[in-house]
Amino acid sequence: MFKKILIANRGEIACRIIWACQELGIKTVAVHSEADRDALHVRFANEAVCIGPAPSAQSYLNIPQIISAAEITNVDAIHPGYGFLSENKHFAEVCKECNITFIGPRPEVIHSMGDKAEAKRTMRAAGVPVTPGSEGLIDDEEAAIREAERIGYPVLIKATAGGGGRGMRVAYNRAELVNAYNTARSEAEVAFKNSGVYLEKYIANPRHIEIQVLADNYGNVIHLGERECSIQRRHQKLIEESPSPAVSYELRQEMGRIAVEACQKIGYNNAGTIEFLLDEDDQFYFMEMNTRIQVEHPVTEMVTVSDLVAAQIRIAAGEPLNYKQEDVMFVGHAIECRINAEDPQTFRPSPGRITTLNLPTGPGVRVDTASYDGYFVPPHYDSLIAKVIVHSRTRDRAIARMRRALEAMVVEGIKTTIPLHLKILNDPDFKAGNISTRFMDRFLN
Repeated sequence: MFKKILIANRGEIACRIIWACQELGIKTVAVHSEADRDALHVRFANEAVCIGPAPSAQSYLNIPQIISAAEITNVDAIHPGYGFLSENKHFAEVCKECNITFIGPRPEVIHSMGDKAEAKRTMRAAGVPVTPGSEGLIDDEEAAIREAERIGYPVLIKATAGGGGRGMRVAYNRAELVNAYNTARSEAEVAFKNSGVYLEKYIANPRHIEIQVLADNYGNVIHLGERECSIQRRHQKLIEESPSPAVSYELRQEMGRIAVEACQKIGYNNAGTIEFLLDEDDQFYFMEMNTRIQVEHPVTEMVTVSDLVAAQIRIAAGEPLNYKQEDVMFVGHAIECRINAEDPQTFRPSPGRITTLNLPTGPGVRVDTASYDGYFVPPHYDSLIAKVIVHSRTRDRAIARMRRALEAMVVEGIKTTIPLHLKILNDPDFKAGNISTRFMDRFLN
């Protein structure tokens, strides 16, 4: 087992990794920007190193600085968390070259799954159902028109290096296609320095269902069920839950089997998530794979009584999986609400100092956060300030528990999305499980 791990991240996920390391008896090193000197992950790690100014490009995305911090603190491994460098092939390669274990899959797997067009080709070859679409990248407007007419409108133009909804546009007819194509390419170039896009059939009212997998270095792969992630705004998730109210036992078995077999065929290792679109006829299609821990991993931990971060560390250290698929048990229902420092009506960021903070407690309530009384929420990073997770025996009870938890949560000094989450939880369609990725379009109108 590792003796010391550097955490190349910040916020609640950095704290989450520290907690796992402490339980495993591993010392930790926090890296931080100048804006995060007073952050909780800095306070709770065994050591801390400042790696640059507030902008991410000069700190949390600065590979030389992070590697230098790792070398001077003599760490065995680096955990990238999610976001930032977590799916950066080059970073994983540099770690390997410096004899530092990257806690995640191999660089070539990160690369093949990070390029969405390549990922679709890889998954298609592995026998995974994929959304009908172009075989590769679309290089010009005429090619886009030909592909759209072959696939059939509406179509979705997607950035091959995309994420978070950037570089993604829907076209319902030929008149909309050219503008959508050019807009998606421009967004992708600005956001990812890669203007490549591809086309796929747009599924009108799908659910966003993802399967959590764990794979060791010896070919053993298991899945830990699904997460329902359909409640999202502009492709940013707001609420996640497990299990999905739309997934039957038989469908879960089928989706899980396909996810496991795909991981075995591509030689995947460590934790990962295969994301699917599920249509109204229970047909599912591969969307993408995230080669890292997910923001919403706690709901899986709650219903399977597992520790996915600890599992990541153990796998990276060379340990085989210590349980098999038949050992995975699913108990009750879990829901997670992402609480952001945003105006709940306009969604404008609301950075500033938290003057009062009361976190919910009680049976079945977990809060993953790096916030505290007096904490200044910086404007430089993602606006997530806390994840509230609840677990209960049934979905109805979990919804009631989440309402109780959010009503007890007090955050003063900044605006948060708590009122929006409470409104969603009280919505009849949400309570009935009648949701899709279009839910928020209707809900906000």
